[in-house]
Amino acid sequence: MKILRWCIASSCVLFFGSFLSAQDGATIYKGFCAACHDAGAERAPNRESLKAMLPERVLAAMESGAMVPMAGRLSAPERRALAEFLTGKALGQKTPLPQGLCNQASDNLTDWAAGPHWAGWGATLENTRFQDPSLAGITAEDVPRLKLRWAFGFLGDTGSTAQPTIAGERVFVGSQGGRVYSLSAATGCVYWWFDAPGVVRTAITLGRNGKESGSKLAAYFGDTAGIVYAVEAATGTLLWKSKVDPHPAAVITGTPTFYDGRLYVPVASREEAYAIASAYQCCAFRGSVVALDGATGKQIWKTYTISEEARPTKKNKVGTQLLGPSGAGIWSTPTVDVKRRLLYVTTGDNYSDPPTTRSDAFLAMDLESGKILWSRQMTVADAFTLACRMLDTTNCPDSNGPDFDFGAPPILISLQNGRRALVAGQKSGIVHAIDPDKDGEVIWQTRIGKGGGLGGIEWGSATDQSRIYVALSDIAFPTSSRKELDPKPGGGMFALSLEKGERIWHTPPPGCGDRKRCSPAQSAAVSAITGAAFSGSVDGHLRAYSTKDGSILWDFDTVGPYKTVNGVEASGGSLDGAGPAIGGGMLFVNSGYPVFGAMPGNVLLAFSVDGK
Repeated sequence: MKILRWCIASSCVLFFGSFLSAQDGATIYKGFCAACHDAGAERAPNRESLKAMLPERVLAAMESGAMVPMAGRLSAPERRALAEFLTGKALGQKTPLPQGLCNQASDNLTDWAAGPHWAGWGATLENTRFQDPSLAGITAEDVPRLKLRWAFGFLGDTGSTAQPTIAGERVFVGSQGGRVYSLSAATGCVYWWFDAPGVVRTAITLGRNGKESGSKLAAYFGDTAGIVYAVEAATGTLLWKSKVDPHPAAVITGTPTFYDGRLYVPVASREEAYAIASAYQCCAFRGSVVALDGATGKQIWKTYTISEEARPTKKNKVGTQLLGPSGAGIWSTPTVDVKRRLLYVTTGDNYSDPPTTRSDAFLAMDLESGKILWSRQMTVADAFTLACRMLDTTNCPDSNGPDFDFGAPPILISLQNGRRALVAGQKSGIVHAIDPDKDGEVIWQTRIGKGGGLGGIEWGSATDQSRIYVALSDIAFPTSSRKELDPKPGGGMFALSLEKGERIWHTPPPGCGDRKRCSPAQSAAVSAITGAAFSGSVDGHLRAYSTKDGSILWDFDTVGPYKTVNGVEASGGSLDGAGPAIGGGMLFVNSGYPVFGAMPGNVLLAFSVDGK
């Protein structure tokens, strides 16, 4: 769930850019970047991924994004030289327009909700990630016959970690380059595109931007600049945008949830990455949910996960004043409880001491006011920054927590005994079920893995209201003696009973074989239909599992080059982050992940039965 976990030696932070010539990008890279980016360091994009980017995107990361603390001492000419060297492209070139535009007239999406659709991140307000049989258009018996229908290449990107959204005959998807596309589900041609300044990792949420007749259908999404956008779904015309948090490290990775005219936006941050610089004043960001008016973008309420603002605590060993408490960002999509008019979220870890009681927790909020009604913490005293894993641990909190935050949203379900439950997996490797009607009382907890910084359950599970289908990561990172991902540990698919959390079946990962830069870890979110659950792997395979016994029904290797409908040179790589979206007889999934030594790629793949 960390946006970027950079491996930077202390010398890189303290002396970055202090004596290098302004235009020598190669020298800058070799002296201060290669140790991380060439070694497959955790969450650091490799050279292949960086080369696929546009230089403007790399420059933005250094000037207003995740690399600000590390690149802050470089001069403007040095940053520009580095961006051009890394990408092999000159700054200032006009961004090419998308190819493969649709010839047919743009429909107005009037009846999108009445037809096949996969809404936002979780398909439902309850975040079940399960597609109803009447909408799926694919049965478990059809799954072995799934074949590639078309491929779409993301121009100048290292791919997309955004969940595709299906709405009738369209599919919407964001990209690492900040470009959002509206495509034809049938052919992949482009209806429209919209450029945002930050990476768009959220799914696209659709909703009417007003209750009166004639109101427009809006497409809502957020970016890593902390901005929420509403554009007209039919045309891509900007309706409004809203900056939801003033902190410079604030990001939106969890998909905003739209319900009853309001947009509920989860806010996280990359500040724990900023903290690797010992001179950085760690930390002041607080996670929050912001409720916006869907028609205007105006803030209705904002609720922080930490009630009090950060205050001065102590000075670190280099004399920098530290702040706290901080952190507890919300990385995933809020869940709506229509019955009780509540909103549920899961939170991340703290960034600095003192730790708080609402980090690594489930929270329940009143939909109308945002008031927190109860919280249930799952890991105590988890204050952590990326400095805890660096050579220079100056800004590692004394708590030095295990980094067991939640990246998976809570799933709201009804049990057979009439009781309800919120279920979510955690990076600790534990799946939790709690009672939302009894202030988060624990119903059951089941461990399926050892957990870790990017281990355990990463992005989410799926349920058919009988069982929950959970993918395990437990990835092993490169070390000083090993330059690539460990191809042995991690991975596996599990089915647990919803009543007691008992393991019904477990399917181990098939393994990487001879593939380089490979891990069997299954980090991506799971998606399901009746009889089949889909899970993507860092090894590049998308697999469908029988919900009855866990047997593999279908296995598609997404790694490799593709001929795309829009003429963009594209290839597939690791699967991580978002899972497949299913609807109208088609399945859509992104392939390619640009960090922690995984395999990059830049393609959206569309599958249908027999490719028809």
